[in-house]
Amino acid sequence: MADELVHYDVAQGVATITLDSPHNRNALTAQLRGELSASLDKAIGDAAVRVVVLTHTGPVFCAGMDLKEARGAGAQDQGVNEFPAILERIWTSPKPVVARLAGPARAGGVGLVAAADIAVAVSDATFAFTEVRIGVIPAIISVTVLPRLAPRAAHELFLTGDVFDAERAATIGLINAAVPAEQLDATVQRYVDSLGLGGPRALAATKDLLQGERARGMGQTFEAMLATSARFFASDEGQEGITAFAQKRNPNWVVS
Repeated sequence: MADELVHYDVAQGVATITLDSPHNRNALTAQLRGELSASLDKAIGDAAVRVVVLTHTGPVFCAGMDLKEARGAGAQDQGVNEFPAILERIWTSPKPVVARLAGPARAGGVGLVAAADIAVAVSDATFAFTEVRIGVIPAIISVTVLPRLAPRAAHELFLTGDVFDAERAATIGLINAAVPAEQLDATVQRYVDSLGLGGPRALAATKDLLQGERARGMGQTFEAMLATSARFFASDEGQEGITAFAQKRNPNWVVS
């Protein structure tokens, strides 16, 4: 049996979900996606859980989709097909979700951060929407990311794929706070404590109020974005970009 890649723990009303696949930077492999989904369901279904904390082991929060699994797969077999349900589960969870980042996030990992209600990162964490650089597009994560980001920043960062730091991530609305590493746990705990003061039904209803029609139409939006994303992952351009990434070379569209 494969080692567990996502750990689940409950203490004092807080469910902590920990991504634990540091060897591949907590990439969203099929196993990790399945275990993450199951942990979210467990937390949401447990009446004793008041707040969910999403965290990680290793130096990277989440590197996004596992490109090894995407290489050579057709549109119907791409791992992105399962990802919308995870993002929607976090976004619509009646329990507040806090993301704790002690390191970088990329692509789908940024989608997880954006789906959470509150996100705190260490100051030296970095972020990037790297999809265009491998010939695919950030279609699925756009559903959770775009409501958070300032529009000008979204255009710049989605189109360039450039890396940006945690301070800028806070400025443009992607995360709530960028803090020194030694303050990360205390800051997360402060948010958890504040959330625990709210009534469970009131918190769930307030989340619904904040999300409004966006949450109710999310399923249809994800369906449309999923088809687009899977098509690009399976396209000639996407497969060339994924292969070039694995071979540590520029894809064929980059002019030398």
